[in-house]
Amino acid sequence: MNEAVDTAWQALADSPCRTLADLFADPRRVERLATTLDLPGGPIRFDWSKTHLDENLIAGFERLARAAGFAERRAALLAGEKVNVTEGRAAEHTAQRGIGRDTSVEEASALHQRMRGLVEAIREGALGEVRHLIHIGIGGSALGPALAIDALTRDGADVAVHVVSNIDGCALEQAFAACDPATTLIAVASKTFTTIETMTNAASALAWLGDNGVEDPYGRVVALTAAPERAVEWGVDETRVLPFQESVGGRYSLWSSIGFPIALALGWDEFAAFLDGAAAIDRHFAETEGAANLPLRAAFADQYYTRLGGCQTRAVFAYDERLALFPDYLQQLEMESNGKAVKADGTPVDGPTAPVTWGGVGTDAQHAVFQLLHQGTVLIPVDFIASIQPGHGLDPAHHRILLSNCFAQGAALMAGKASDDPARTYSGDRPSTTILVDDINAATLGALIAFHEHRTFANAVLLGINPFDQFGVELGKQIANQIEAGGTTFDPSTTALLELAGIG
Repeated sequence: MNEAVDTAWQALADSPCRTLADLFADPRRVERLATTLDLPGGPIRFDWSKTHLDENLIAGFERLARAAGFAERRAALLAGEKVNVTEGRAAEHTAQRGIGRDTSVEEASALHQRMRGLVEAIREGALGEVRHLIHIGIGGSALGPALAIDALTRDGADVAVHVVSNIDGCALEQAFAACDPATTLIAVASKTFTTIETMTNAASALAWLGDNGVEDPYGRVVALTAAPERAVEWGVDETRVLPFQESVGGRYSLWSSIGFPIALALGWDEFAAFLDGAAAIDRHFAETEGAANLPLRAAFADQYYTRLGGCQTRAVFAYDERLALFPDYLQQLEMESNGKAVKADGTPVDGPTAPVTWGGVGTDAQHAVFQLLHQGTVLIPVDFIASIQPGHGLDPAHHRILLSNCFAQGAALMAGKASDDPARTYSGDRPSTTILVDDINAATLGALIAFHEHRTFANAVLLGINPFDQFGVELGKQIANQIEAGGTTFDPSTTALLELAGIG
């Protein structure tokens, strides 16, 4: 038991709760709580002024961070130490961006150059005409590439990428319908090269190629894996196996060879810019102390609402169609990392850990869920993410109205509105954060993702948990394998469902 941590939490719990209206009596509040970072892809503004953080709370959270050993945990992460204590493994995703242990950075760079060579060879015609890539993976092997492809290829791509993750054959058939087998490559993305959903989909993709006249289906496959020997055993030629390091976790792996579809679709320079944007956030995270460290400041706000305010969810709304998949991406990053019931030392946690992360795209979400945000009985902190520059060439009125709605929602949540009619009363004092980029490009997308990676890590440090394992996803998989194998007796409900479905 860390008494300094307990004392810091208690002091925070005893801090007075001030309303947002009261906090904005400070004429310098925006100056104190909003910060703009100048980054390779353009500036990003982070504004926490509409949260309940004040100087007293920030000072209290800084004391908590010191007591929790934030500086030491951060140093261990970036030095490539075994911060994933339950699996005895480092978490070296930053090494993919050039920040980390020298040997790991050098290895990541060499593997990137290997990937670059294959990407450029394919784009130059080494495998014949390639117009489509079906990227098969699941979890981090699919969510990251899907987000990046959706965000960065709205203006077109040299190779059209179709990301397939679901074991439901409808998803794969939809990809097949969009592709010509003669000009399609298959990327199989699996850290272990044993994931049942991915390998089943991969086998069906090979059959589709063969059934449609491709003489050597395996010759159209690129493997992205931390287990290259398994990919070779499966049938992929070693020259088309792109390894990545075992110390790169699945949900952090799009910076590695899992990012192959991004590089193939956009070209290597754009993938390099993606890495550079993330590396700029890495440097800020590594070099900045206290609340000036923006991922750590974000964690202060997160913990204020989750731990001290009892908020069980956090909403993220992207006011830009290019970031439509960003809330989905954050769901895995945050909930798979910090959805834990024990601390890193194995003792039970003494409070809530990760809230449920959810969200959508503005302005669609306004007409679906914002009723609850404004007038519901639960308090939900909201993140708004928007871009100053539009992603289209239509009448500027489109983007002006979009941004006006984004900023108006934050203002309305905070201010509320009184009325003699209870049904038309808005309580206000509801928090939000705004993240405003100059434009959505490879570098700013990389920066946004890296910011949230470090935010998630900072939250874990404040809670004393290990954000890098994910044993919670394993039990259901094990039972599914038992069902496939047969011979196992289950509870009466599950047994009845299996009989109805004709399984087992």
